[in-house]
Amino acid sequence: MGDISFSNGISNGNGFHGNGHSVGGAQRKSCWYEEEIEENLRWCFALNSILHTGATQFQDIQLLDTKPFGKALVIDGKLQSAEIDEFIYHESLVHPALLHNPNPKSIFIMGGGEGSTARELLRHNTVEKVVMCDIDEEVVDFCKSYLVVNSEAFCDPRLELIINDARAELERREECYDVIIGDLADPIEGGPCYQLYTKSFYEFTVKPRLNQDGVFVTQAGPAGVFSHTEVFSCIYNTLRQVFKYVVAYSAHIPSYADIWGWVMASDSPFLLNADEMDLRMKQRIKGENRFLDGKTFTSASTLSKAVRKSLDTETHVYTEGNARFIYGHGTAYKHNKA
Repeated sequence: MGDISFSNGISNGNGFHGNGHSVGGAQRKSCWYEEEIEENLRWCFALNSILHTGATQFQDIQLLDTKPFGKALVIDGKLQSAEIDEFIYHESLVHPALLHNPNPKSIFIMGGGEGSTARELLRHNTVEKVVMCDIDEEVVDFCKSYLVVNSEAFCDPRLELIINDARAELERREECYDVIIGDLADPIEGGPCYQLYTKSFYEFTVKPRLNQDGVFVTQAGPAGVFSHTEVFSCIYNTLRQVFKYVVAYSAHIPSYADIWGWVMASDSPFLLNADEMDLRMKQRIKGENRFLDGKTFTSASTLSKAVRKSLDTETHVYTEGNARFIYGHGTAYKHNKA
């Protein structure tokens, strides 16, 4: 992850050039976040302040107060979630899988340290137990302290918080789950998570821990017309090698500057139509979703022609020795306008 750096109106070495001007002869500081999405493409927006920056045993972490997106959590230089639109990501990750299960009582979250996935799960009145397993205790403690929107979820007696590697924890446990959720960081080269996107992991660790009618769902990276070939298409194809029924879906998340993808898999067919999904939402979920309903999911799972064609013809299977990775990193820095 890039360091915070300072500039006086000249290039700061991170690809940003300021347009210097004065206001009453005084300097005015401007604070920015910049993420390199591709080699020749960067995403940049203004910050009110940098609330925290540091490093844990496993990863770098920043909490930014952004002008367009509110508070934003950045891990290993990749924006994980932003206050103004995280509901799109977390509703999409959680609710389709639970609604397609006939009676989801026990859930296992791989990752999910910020608590938002647990928050959405605990809105379901069928849920009796949620195990959230995140490898980084410092990130979890940090999110408990700073992300007050999830305070209630962290205090819910149905939530069991485990600090461990998700693979080791699933292999250690004997119980099975109705839904397993992969709320993991993106597969970044050198990062801690890429092995949890592999065929062997899905086949020998995840699937044996699912109950009958069990559903697995994972976040699957960028899913735009051009970006979906990074990891989205091969995660979809990898899960097709392991499960009988696999559904890919996507939605635009403004703070990510792209369409984002999820993949849901099961050995039981996904048969709910939009009206049936809406009915289950009314019966099961406390409060009203801001983003997801039956029609929205129908739209989300109707991918564009280009992406559908690519997924249908994808042959790459994600393995430890043949992995694909998300490109890029982000940098928060200050620029002094003279």
